[in-house]
Amino acid sequence: MWFTVRVKSFEMGLLFRHGDFAELLQPGRYRLWSRLWKPRRDRVEIFTTLSAKFEHKLLDVLVADANLRAALTVVQLADHERALVWQDGRLGYFLGPGRHAFWNEPYKLEVEVFDTNKLRFEHPRMEAILAHPCGSQYLFGLEVSEHEDTLLFKDGELIEKLGKGRHVFWSKVGRLTWKSVDRREQVADVAGQEIMTKDKVTLRVNLLVTYQVVDSLKAVGVVNDHAQALYREAQLALRAAVGTRTLDALLADKESVGGEVRHVLASRALEFGVAVKSVGLKDIILPGEMKTILNQVIEAEKAAQANLIKRREETAAARSQANTTRLLAENPVLARMKELELTQEILAGAKVSFVLGEGDIAGQLRRLGKSEELGGD
Repeated sequence: MWFTVRVKSFEMGLLFRHGDFAELLQPGRYRLWSRLWKPRRDRVEIFTTLSAKFEHKLLDVLVADANLRAALTVVQLADHERALVWQDGRLGYFLGPGRHAFWNEPYKLEVEVFDTNKLRFEHPRMEAILAHPCGSQYLFGLEVSEHEDTLLFKDGELIEKLGKGRHVFWSKVGRLTWKSVDRREQVADVAGQEIMTKDKVTLRVNLLVTYQVVDSLKAVGVVNDHAQALYREAQLALRAAVGTRTLDALLADKESVGGEVRHVLASRALEFGVAVKSVGLKDIILPGEMKTILNQVIEAEKAAQANLIKRREETAAARSQANTTRLLAENPVLARMKELELTQEILAGAKVSFVLGEGDIAGQLRRLGKSEELGGD
C-alpha cells in the first residue's frame, strides 16, 4: 500500500529512514510505500519557511546534504563574531557564535558579520538595530552629555575616553564597566570640623571649596573617588591652618586662612586631576561660654571707645573756647564785631529802637537790661 505526503508551497519536508536523513522534500505531493514504512524509525518532518530560521537538533549533520544545503543560507560564527540577518530589508535576527541556517525562500536574506574584537559597534541603521527586541541582549549604549567624560574599561583596563554623544558597544565580550566624570564646577561643603586654635580654644569651622575636574583620567585613575579625596585634603589643610593661629588672629583675618588652605589644597588636588577655584570660611562656631566672654569683651571695648570719644570732644570744645577768648582779648575790633553779632542775635525778630552813646556797647546794653528789670523806660 501507498500513502501520500503533501508539502505545501511555504513548507519544506525532511524524510528520515531508519533514523537517518534521507531526502529533502520540496513543495509537492509524495507517495510512499507503506510496507517499507516503519513509524518508529521512519518519519517526515515538515517545516514552514515563513519562519526564516531553520532550527534542528541534527543541524550539523543535515547541512552536509548537498540538496538541503542548497536550500539554506548557512552562517558559521566564531566566538568573537556576531551577525545581523535582514529579511527583505528588515532586521530579523541577531546571531551569536555557532552554526545557523535560514531558508532561502520566500525572503531575500542579507547577512552582516561583525568582529567583536572591535568593541565599538557602528551602523548606518543604528535606530532600527537598537529597537529590535534582541538589541539589548547583544549591544549596550552609553549617552554622554556635553559636560561629561565617560571612561570605558574592559576587564579593568581603560579602553577609551568617550566624549559627547551616543556610543554603542558589543556586550558579553568581557567585563565591561564605565565611569562618568562631571567636568562642571562643583562645590564641596566641608562642614562641622572641630579644631583647636593655638591658644587652646576649640571651635567648629565650616569651609566651602569650589573645584572643577580638569583631567578625568587622573580623577578616576589616581584616586578611587576624587570628590572624597578633595574633601579629606581640605579637612587636613584647614586643621593645619587654624591650629597655628590664635582665636583673635583667626577672627581678625579669616581671608588669610582661606588663602592658606587654597594654596595647600590646590597643589595636592592637581595630582588627581582637580583644579581648586576658590576656598572660603563659611562659619566659625564658638562654644557657648566663649561667646559670652567675647560679647563681654566687645561690650567693654565699645564702652571704652564711647568714653574716649566723649572726652576727646570735651577737650576739643574747651580748647576752642580758650582760643576764642584769647583772640577777642588780643583784638578789640574783633571783640566789638563779636558784640554786634551777639546783639543782632538777641534782637532778631524784635521791633526795638535804641540810642546808644559812646563807649562800651555791651556795657550800655547790660545797664539797659538792668533798668528794664527795675521797671525803667
